[in-house]
Amino acid sequence: MISEAIEKIRAQQPKERTAVWMVGEQLKDMVRDEPHLAELVARDLEIEAMSLSECEKKIKAYADKHKTGSFSCVLPAEAEKIIREFYGLSKAVEAPAPGEAPKIISLSDFL
Repeated sequence: MISEAIEKIRAQQPKERTAVWMVGEQLKDMVRDEPHLAELVARDLEIEAMSLSECEKKIKAYADKHKTGSFSCVLPAEAEKIIREFYGLSKAVEAPAPGEAPKIISLSDFL
């Protein structure tokens, strides 16, 4: 399923180094890092309103809204958040860091 999603992303990517191409690259990285996203991404990319270019428009709107003077930019983490919201992708839940083993309490401790 990962390869199918990546192929659908590639099919929608125009010339390299364009804004839409960059959205596709970030989405491919997300699918590779979180394989459970592949099926939803592949399905969504079949819908014209969910295309890479439509997602890029959301990112551009965010950049325009937050620009300083004539300069605008979107940080990778911000772009990922917008992409996740646009495609309805959940953030991977990280396992808690290994720490101290839980202490077992005996009822006799309270007596």
